[in-house]
Amino acid sequence: DVRGRYGSDGTFYPIKNEAEDGYDTIEWIASQPWSEGRIGTLGTSYGAWVKTAAANLNPPHLSSMFHNQGGFNAHHFTVRHGGAMEMRFIAYAYFMAASGKEAATSHTVDRALRNIDFSDWLSRTPFRRGQTPLKWAPSYEDWMLDWLTKSNYDDYWKGLGYNVEEHLDQFADVACYFAGGWYDSYTLPTTQLYTEIKKRKKSPIKMIIGPWTHGYDTWFQTHSGDVDFGEAAPVDYYELRLKWFDQTLKKKTTDILDEPPIRLFVMGGGDSKRTGEGRLNHGGKWRYEDEWPLARTTYTDYYFQPDGILSEETPSSETSYTTYQYDPREPVPSIGANVSSLVELGPGLEGAPFATKVPVTFSQTREILVPGAYDQVESPRFYGCKPPYLPLASRDDVLVHETPPLENDLEITGPIRVDLWVSSSAKDTDFTAKLLDVHPPNQDFPEGLAMNLSDSIIRMRYRNSWDNSELMKLDEVYPTAITLFPTSNLFVRGHRIRVDISSSNFPRFDINPNTGESPGLSRMTRIAENSLHHDSKHASKIRLPIIPNQA
Repeated sequence: DVRGRYGSDGTFYPIKNEAEDGYDTIEWIASQPWSEGRIGTLGTSYGAWVKTAAANLNPPHLSSMFHNQGGFNAHHFTVRHGGAMEMRFIAYAYFMAASGKEAATSHTVDRALRNIDFSDWLSRTPFRRGQTPLKWAPSYEDWMLDWLTKSNYDDYWKGLGYNVEEHLDQFADVACYFAGGWYDSYTLPTTQLYTEIKKRKKSPIKMIIGPWTHGYDTWFQTHSGDVDFGEAAPVDYYELRLKWFDQTLKKKTTDILDEPPIRLFVMGGGDSKRTGEGRLNHGGKWRYEDEWPLARTTYTDYYFQPDGILSEETPSSETSYTTYQYDPREPVPSIGANVSSLVELGPGLEGAPFATKVPVTFSQTREILVPGAYDQVESPRFYGCKPPYLPLASRDDVLVHETPPLENDLEITGPIRVDLWVSSSAKDTDFTAKLLDVHPPNQDFPEGLAMNLSDSIIRMRYRNSWDNSELMKLDEVYPTAITLFPTSNLFVRGHRIRVDISSSNFPRFDINPNTGESPGLSRMTRIAENSLHHDSKHASKIRLPIIPNQA
């Protein structure tokens, strides 16, 4: 019931008003005769945004927070991402409009909004004001288009609701527990929150990251997507949260503050066989840590070689590059990922009450892009895939670099960066990177399995600054960096480390038309010839956080 939703008056504009409204709510509760004045906040996803927004104003009676999967800087790696748009938030506008006040006051509008097939509208871009199904809910269309077209990092994105990073010094110094998942859409913001709050505040700060996708029901699962992580993976979300608030609000003695500040699930170590449910047994185990990133990390560069090898050797060629065509009309389809809420709403039941009486829930939706770990092979399950459903690696616009089979187990845990040297025939284009664990063939998976771990994107106009865009010059070679979401994975002996480079990952991210115009407004597209350089002067690479074997 935030402003403009269900029982609250006003107009809904996501996140924008939650700082002031959250502050007022906390302080109102503290003023009541039944309140002892110690207020705890909790929530997942939007609920997490609500409470960090309020904490940006440092309410005097805020005492504790349990934060599950929320944002840090909406412009950099949440609503927008590496300069691109996360399409899940376009879907979010459609989904939320179906339970908005326009739908609640008109049965016709209610039916119209519930019958939208958003997956069809994904192919009809750019979205134009008054020409989308959201014209029946114009306030929702307004903020959807704002998010899509406001691509520069300005005061809009630095506001109290959207941004913790710009307000760290005034953020409340209270007990905070930050929770995330390796396949969640907020993995990087979770670690950013922990790291930046921890270094500035004196209160207890803790973090847990499991092998989960978005939500809290996923905490109780052993799997994400088509990969299983074993019986050790689940954690009782409610029990952990209760222990936290018993200690930090009720002052009961629990063991939660005696544990090291960080609890991580290291994925991997399984036998790669098929489980009874048909998933790949990847395995994993929990481990406590004292800091993030881990102090014992050995950051190691793996270079992209001209022959598709990924190795620690610096390329020796004086001139070497690989060129491919990126056609915005034929984007690389997204298969799994750190994504959430990229869903569409099915038709409502005839005769059902309006949205204000029966809130729309995710149980009524169908996923356009399913999150988690999957073999990177096209399938009818995934949006945009087409027969004959071959591996993504077979596409001519996907550059694959992988190591030989590993001779020993190798763990990576921590932040990951891809440094590229690139050129293009376009004024603006995108480059994407994806890290994979390639399982070798076995009896259950005779072709092996290329399991996605993390992916990200950079829109080249923002290669130097988020504040101002800067177009490219024809065939000039530019350095750029792609920040992947952090992960923790044990690459077992015999597995390969693989990195895929391309220029699209749709519908996870919006499609760059290559024209130099705003992707949210351009009606034209152009085919770009994009090049990845891998020579001695332009050594493209991925930097991996390798954890020494403790055994």
